[in-house]
Amino acid sequence: MREYKALINNEFIDNGQWVEILNPTTLDVAGKVSALKEEDVNKAYKAARDAQPQWEAKTLLERIAILKKFRDEILKNKDELAQIMAEEIAKGVKEALNEVIRTVEIIDYTFEEVKRLDPLAMTGEGMGARNKLGIFSRVAKGVVCAISPFNYPFNLALAKIIPALVTGNTVVFKPATAGSLVGAYMGKLAVDANFPKGIFNIVTGRGRDIGDIITSNPEINMISFTGSVNIGKQIRKQGSSTDLVLELGGKDPALVLDDKNLEKYADEIIAGAFGYSGQRCTAIKRVLVSDKIADKLVPLLKTRVEALKVGSPFDNANITPVIDEKSADFIQGLIDDAKAKNATIVYGDKKEKNLMWPSLVDHVTVDMKLAWEEPFGPVLPIIRINDVDKMIEIANQSEFGLQASVFCQDLSTAIKVAKKIETGTVNLNSRPQRGPDCFPFLGIKDSGEGVQGIRESLISMTRYKGIVINY
Repeated sequence: MREYKALINNEFIDNGQWVEILNPTTLDVAGKVSALKEEDVNKAYKAARDAQPQWEAKTLLERIAILKKFRDEILKNKDELAQIMAEEIAKGVKEALNEVIRTVEIIDYTFEEVKRLDPLAMTGEGMGARNKLGIFSRVAKGVVCAISPFNYPFNLALAKIIPALVTGNTVVFKPATAGSLVGAYMGKLAVDANFPKGIFNIVTGRGRDIGDIITSNPEINMISFTGSVNIGKQIRKQGSSTDLVLELGGKDPALVLDDKNLEKYADEIIAGAFGYSGQRCTAIKRVLVSDKIADKLVPLLKTRVEALKVGSPFDNANITPVIDEKSADFIQGLIDDAKAKNATIVYGDKKEKNLMWPSLVDHVTVDMKLAWEEPFGPVLPIIRINDVDKMIEIANQSEFGLQASVFCQDLSTAIKVAKKIETGTVNLNSRPQRGPDCFPFLGIKDSGEGVQGIRESLISMTRYKGIVINY
């Protein structure tokens, strides 16, 4: 059994308290991490605050050189990281390894992009002040609280941590409870990379025990959070004077407007709906399509769903157990509600504990929970709507606004429809996705606030500092 301790000021913390992490595949204990108390969390923030001025005082290239050692440790341990993810969150080993490699690519790109955050020089001539020269540089905000979710415990953690550190901030990092083994393992990598004391601290424990303590500490200058809507709303209430970047839920719609390339549409929809068993905020969570096109599309989707391999992450199955039995019961409840209201089960509707077979549900109507609630699991509802304007209306009625897809070969029509959908990003003829990671990534409404992406994260982790020269 794996046992990983929290990291505070480059010291591994053993307070004798532990949180057990279950393996979703076996439902046995995969490992345990330190269960910190309030005094431990406060020590982490004090260490981060004390270390921040000296860390920011280093030159950019000095910070990059230190962080490159961490990046190298990631590559040395990539197979172990993938193994931990497979054990802890039932992500296929191959997909988990891809997550690690993708993260290294993000780190490398971040090192290059940060060099282009040049100071802004301005004269006052346009305002009648000829004797003024303003130099506005981007400087660190201070102490960043980074909180990652279970589904991408490595990628979505370091997409916050690296931009924060490279710009001179220090970090207190809280991984999701499921995901804490991967998160705490980063402490080993940081120590092996000889990180300066206090710049990167890892606090672990159950969110219900220390969540409010972590997000309300007075030392925090910024919170970058990815997770549930409810916790995001709690953080909003607590952090009224703290800068926030929140990445929350989604109910991403796919609007299918023609039948000119249904084979490709079906491929994209299935990949978008069932990747990592649908446990993605950018998963396609409803398809809006006319009866005429649906009669052709649904059989294509069914064929592809039937071909998805269900089983163990160590066999690289397409569909692996969802994170826990509570989540599986919630997803099944949405399916049962749809069935009770006369939806058609095209395929699936099978569950063994927290292993759920992929479900394709046709004739879903707006009075069903499945039309509106985010399942975060392997189920795809088909909502038949014969009017494009009505499709847009239903898409926009959601409390979420993360991403959407529009499938249509007429580019003019696709763009016009995309402009009317109230969401952060609309993908034309492709599934929703977070990447490429150099693109801005954002949501509106209950899907979050602020913008991520490599350059955008660097900007969000910094602020302008101006010096005006009078001559």
